[in-house]
Amino acid sequence: MAPLVALLAVVWLVWLLTAPFLSTPLSSAAYLIGSLVCHQLPARSFHLGGSQVPVCARCLGIYAGSAVGAVIGAAVWSARRATPAAPMSRRTVRATLAIVAAPTLLSVLLETADVWRTTNVERAVAGLPLGLGAALVVVSVLATLHYKRDNTPT
Repeated sequence: MAPLVALLAVVWLVWLLTAPFLSTPLSSAAYLIGSLVCHQLPARSFHLGGSQVPVCARCLGIYAGSAVGAVIGAAVWSARRATPAAPMSRRTVRATLAIVAAPTLLSVLLETADVWRTTNVERAVAGLPLGLGAALVVVSVLATLHYKRDNTPT
């Protein structure tokens, strides 16, 4: 299951990055799906070949991080099949997601408070850890689905 998630994450990222250059039906589908998950503001989005990418810079950073995290996670969990690790505890999952979300949250809060005017590159970089960490957690959970429920307190 983890390799499939990694493949889908990479395909989604490639689709987003190539959408400005694709045929109209494929390109339109990418922009339509992008509109369901992103505000798509032109000033907050990267432009390739003179056309806007289907998601904003922050979302693109999150998706890029997700693709990298899913590939790394799938490779690690595939290599560990012989000696699988125990599933992550809920506490570890929550702590991991809180830590990796911090740069994105901080950039949004500082930008909203008009304390820091971020660039598209800064928005994308702030989104990378969130995507990377979330993908690693998802792949870890998928790789350990066969374990019995952990009864440790959370």
